[in-house]
Amino acid sequence: MSCTHLCPVKGHPHVGLSCLGEDSRTRGWQCFSGRSSQPLPVGIEQEKVNMSKELGPDAAAYCCPACQGDENWSCRHPIRGRAKSRSLSASPALGTTKEFRRTRSLHGPCPVTTFGPKACVLQNPQTIMHIQDPASQRLTWNKSPKSVLVIKKIRDATLLQPFKELCMYLMEENGMIVYVEKKVLEDPAIASDDNFGPVKKKFCTFREDYDDISNQIDFIICLGGDGTLLYASSLFQGSVPPVMAFHLGSLGFLTPFTFESFQSQLTQVIEGNAAVVLRSRLKVRVVKEPHSKKMAEHNGLSKNGLPEPPLEGGKQAMQYQVLNEVVIDRGPSSYLSNVDVYLDGHLITTVQGDGVIVSTPTGSTAYAAAAGASMIHPNVPAIMITPICPHSLSFRPIVVPAGVELKIMLSPEARNTAWVSLDGRKRQEIRHGDSITITTSCYPLPSICVRDPVSDWFESLAQCLHWNVRKKQVHFEDGEEAEG
Repeated sequence: MSCTHLCPVKGHPHVGLSCLGEDSRTRGWQCFSGRSSQPLPVGIEQEKVNMSKELGPDAAAYCCPACQGDENWSCRHPIRGRAKSRSLSASPALGTTKEFRRTRSLHGPCPVTTFGPKACVLQNPQTIMHIQDPASQRLTWNKSPKSVLVIKKIRDATLLQPFKELCMYLMEENGMIVYVEKKVLEDPAIASDDNFGPVKKKFCTFREDYDDISNQIDFIICLGGDGTLLYASSLFQGSVPPVMAFHLGSLGFLTPFTFESFQSQLTQVIEGNAAVVLRSRLKVRVVKEPHSKKMAEHNGLSKNGLPEPPLEGGKQAMQYQVLNEVVIDRGPSSYLSNVDVYLDGHLITTVQGDGVIVSTPTGSTAYAAAAGASMIHPNVPAIMITPICPHSLSFRPIVVPAGVELKIMLSPEARNTAWVSLDGRKRQEIRHGDSITITTSCYPLPSICVRDPVSDWFESLAQCLHWNVRKKQVHFEDGEEAEG
């Protein structure tokens, strides 16, 4: 099946998305660089010629955003990469003679809208340039989901009973294959439960950093707090299956579902009757000088990241997908952190303070909010830069377009090293010569909503953060205003 979308240059129709077949590695939408087996109508061909004349010699270099990406994946991988635009000249960076030319759109990459083997966003025929009303984003299934990953908060006795009820319902009532982490079944309360024994034998288990389950999961269920959703994100370095998160933890800003009516809610999701919010993630590339200790790698996985081939000078690069934020701080040192922040190759500022937070809109309600940043709805395409206790009265948090590339390095004058953590995990030291490159990922996390993205977000603001909670002002009694 093929569909037509609008090219951002003059809104030209563009054929290039095709739904592939049964192979689980190639299900979903894949871009074919605008080539179609069917010839374009004569009118469209003439428009294409006229457009080329108007754009001039640079037109040959133009590629439609949905058809050209800079992600390092094979052409058969079912993704659409970073949107590209015509090169725009910019002033050269300080201390260099090489002219910097923009190669990407400020709007960020067009997000992949296939999630796991069977789920995708229901296509809206009124969508223009892939921008869609958040309330109209609906989940749909190419085929009925058959496998589910259940993530449970570890070492929490209160979750044992909900976990058992959920797994028995999925297996016995819906005949689904349930994946759980191996250490979940090692919990003494589960291991010693004889009534749960027959069900326990039907589980498929995996080990973090050892087993790759990314192509085997149709959707994810989280039992716990916001940390379970962050953990689910870290398990999938590419396309993420839809996530249904139940609020059984402490805060629950990202977990909108209550467990009391889980059966009816699950039925709606399995039938494809649910709204989703696409939570953008950050693609983080950490380049470091070689160290004596080699990081353990299993099946191509390394601390929930993707290792890259060695670079010049023996440097090692690791790539991560981050849902909330990247935090660069001074670590155990008593000195101020001193890091340079570059945006698209230009030095924009030097952070002197406790550190800096680079967050997604989802992460804007986490550490960034505690550091004084604004809160951004997940559907807003943006990246937020927030200083942590800056030694400056004028350093305010800023919001930059989702399509920029940020690079953070230690300043040459830095007295000490810095430390970086990704979603509160994978903490590592950053030395002179190391760098952290941050861009918006084309792999969002599709979070299933109770009602819709807007209503759920404001409900979380009110219930979890008590946003703008204040005692109501008393109204005037009759005649009191006139007397005053």
